[in-house]
Amino acid sequence: MIVNIKDLLQSRIKNSRVVREEDWHVWPVTIPRRSITGRLVWGTVLRRRNGRRWIYKKYFEKAF
Repeated sequence: MIVNIKDLLQSRIKNSRVVREEDWHVWPVTIPRRSITGRLVWGTVLRRRNGRRWIYKKYFEKAF
């Protein structure tokens, strides 16, 4: 079987998840950072890209 490189790349793009600026990421923070509200956050936080800088939000894990 002969595989075309174009077909291979298209299949990889369809299967991979694209990270966008609107997506929040769980991130460990050791040095306190300012959150959206201006408070200091550290530990496990959510962060996303806002143009040129990262913005942070406190992450609360739900207990089931």
